[in-house]
Order: sequence, then structure tokens, then C-alpha cells
Amino acid sequence: MGALTGLLLAPGPTGYTLAPDGPTAPGEAVNVLISRHRRLPRDRMGRRLTASGRSLIAQALATMYGVQVAPGALERDAHHRWSVPALGLAASVTHCGEFSAVASAPVARVIGVDLQDERDRPHALRWLGDLLGRQEPATIRDFTECEALIKASHLTKDTFAGILLPAWRPGWRPTDTSTGTSTSTSTSTRSDTSTYQVRSLALRAEGTPPLHLALACDAPAPVRFHHLEQE
Repeated sequence: MGALTGLLLAPGPTGYTLAPDGPTAPGEAVNVLISRHRRLPRDRMGRRLTASGRSLIAQALATMYGVQVAPGALERDAHHRWSVPALGLAASVTHCGEFSAVASAPVARVIGVDLQDERDRPHALRWLGDLLGRQEPATIRDFTECEALIKASHLTKDTFAGILLPAWRPGWRPTDTSTGTSTSTSTSTRSDTSTYQVRSLALRAEGTPPLHLALACDAPAPVRFHHLEQE
């Protein structure tokens, strides 16, 4: 595992700590493992076949924390948010093409992560722009941040209308989700605050188009990135 060897964070790694090689300790910050799976099998339509979210999280925990956790030991709450009770961690997972990302945080927090590429999707971006109350289509960065926010919060695509993303800048930015409508009656003990923090950046890996990575959390926290190349 390397500390983002071959992956460039753009624009600049402001507010991010690159993790040293080797396992880290649970509970100290938001940890994000970005993995590149170079030889994924493909289906008959040529689409890459990825491991399940449970498997990706379990593999990431072994890489970041040096602890083996069976995929079946992971739990999900009423909002489909992952947790790892044995380690006292919350987790989120995403994959895009040959890349995946797993984010973890202390279980008292909620965390969401998303990766998106630059492929053309005009209808989806116009639809999201309408949801965000804009006169113009949303950007891929907006799309990625919204997906991460949905993963971390009580929001769904059906209750997202009216949410306003703050103007982009490096680091965490507060997002008020109180205008979204939640129909959940969950008794989850995990945070369901109306204010979440989002942050995002572009990843530029050698030989690939840019990727957008976004994180959402219910409170600002230090972020440590880890990078793993898998053949």
C-alpha cells in the first residue's frame, strides 16, 4: 500500500493528510482507501464485474486497520448505512470502473463516499440541477457530492429536492438538509442531524480520465487517504 502513489489530488491536497504505509488505528479520523483493480473480469456486455460492497469494505478494513472482519459481520441501518460493530466504525463504499473507495469513521459519526467519472450524462445532470433549484445543469462534482450526502444522511433521491449545496472550496462545507423531507421512523442511534458536511476533490490517476471523489459526514473531521493498487 502506498500513500497515494500514482494518484494526484487536484486541486491540491488542502486539508487532507496522506496516510503512511501500513495499518492505522480505528476511530482516530475519517480514513479513505482508494483502490485500483486493474484486471477486473467483464460480463458478456463488456462491463466490469466488481466485488460486493460487503467484500470491498472487509478488504479495506484489513488494509487500513490490519484487522480481518468477515463480510457477514457488517450491519446496515434503516438508511442503508454500513457499520462495523466489532471495530466501532461506520463505513461507506463506492466503485466506478476499475476504482473503488471505502471510507470509515468512528461509529458515532455517519459517513458517505462516492466516486464518479466524467462520462456524459446530460439528462441526469439537468434533473439534478432542477432538484438543486438551479437554472443550469448540475456538474459531475455536484452529482458526486449529492450521492455521498444521500449515503451519509436520511435523504433519498425522492426527498432531495430543495437541498442547496454550498459553493465549492477545499475542505469541509456545511450543508443544511432540513429542507429535504424524511419519511423514516427509524429509531437508529446514529446521527440524523439536519446539517451535514461535504467535501470533494478530483483524482487523476496515471493513464485514466479524472475521477471525482466526495465525502459527507455529520461533523468535520481530519481525513487520511490510503491508496492500494491491485492487479
